[in-house]
Amino acid sequence: MTTESTAAVRPRNRKQLIVEAAGRMFSERGYHAASMEEIAASMGITAAALYRHFPNKYALFAECANVMADRLVAALDEVPAEVSLADVLTAAARVTVAHRASGGVYRWEARYLERGDRQALRTKFAHVVARVADAVRREHPLPGEHLRAVAALGAIGSITMHHTSIAQRRVEELLVASALRVAATDPAAATGIARLVDLPAQPVARTRRSEILAAAIPLFERDGFANVTNGRIAEAVGLVPSAIYRYFPGKADILAAACLQAAGLLAQAVEQNLRGVSDPHEAVVALTATYVAYSFEHTALTSVANAELAGLPAGLQRPLVVAQREHIAVWEQQLRSARPELDSRQARVLIHAGFGVVVEAGRRLRWQDTPEHRDAVAALLMSALGIRDAAG
Repeated sequence: MTTESTAAVRPRNRKQLIVEAAGRMFSERGYHAASMEEIAASMGITAAALYRHFPNKYALFAECANVMADRLVAALDEVPAEVSLADVLTAAARVTVAHRASGGVYRWEARYLERGDRQALRTKFAHVVARVADAVRREHPLPGEHLRAVAALGAIGSITMHHTSIAQRRVEELLVASALRVAATDPAAATGIARLVDLPAQPVARTRRSEILAAAIPLFERDGFANVTNGRIAEAVGLVPSAIYRYFPGKADILAAACLQAAGLLAQAVEQNLRGVSDPHEAVVALTATYVAYSFEHTALTSVANAELAGLPAGLQRPLVVAQREHIAVWEQQLRSARPELDSRQARVLIHAGFGVVVEAGRRLRWQDTPEHRDAVAALLMSALGIRDAAG
């Protein structure tokens, strides 16, 4: 084949196409589970062709994380300084929805970046938050504009974490409207929303199996699942590494068991706190209070589940996906009863937006568990859903 014919079949933007394909793969499967060979195969090229553009998987991964951040920065920088908050959030939503399949890279997988690269990425997102916070401050001069800004962006960014099928224009409208409500909420004025709720007690580690789960979760949360060895888990519970296999076939089974335990605790909490509640608005408030309390009390467990679930083998993922869908179904039923104008897809998009608000607002508050923080996050979550108060 001549040089001319080779050039004819090789896209000029191949590097960009590689980044797009890799971003989808990293977002779907996680950094460590995705391989250069799989990424190449998804594009119909050889791994050798991939390595001509990127020397290794880390270089490609870092490029993916930065591309999404750069898109957001560029989109917001193109918006004039004094435009409305709606215009700012719409710009962010358009970029995020357009690149929905690869957005999970910067939300969860960026923790695998090296320190300098991670700091550079944080600087870019700090710029995005500051841009949104300026617009929030102008239109809603209330306390906590940065908290409201990250929460609003969390509502928008939530679209990268689920697969609900909905038209692009419609989902942009839903997310922007949700984010606008969040931005207009005064978290300092919220009192008593996250009332005391009954949460099941964390199981006491009375067996060696439960001791392993209890020791593994903090390690996974701090260092990332892929970086924690069975040896470190065994050392934390006073075992030799080979003894772990008496209780779990492998490290992935430990993570799956911990996530399934978390799902069980949340399901039990929801059942307890919905008992006797018949009014749909009150039910949504009860769900909100439960979810926020659970998120603050089980931060490590929920962070690990959110970040690492995608990297599990399909067989281990299946029961966790079923549990997640059952949880969403409870929310959907109550939200649609409280807001009958919503169809099923719209309700699910808003529910995930609310969960995204909790994640980003909780991070902003460093998950410091106080009644004031719970109330603030609960108020932001309810605003994302379009629920004003317990009375509706």
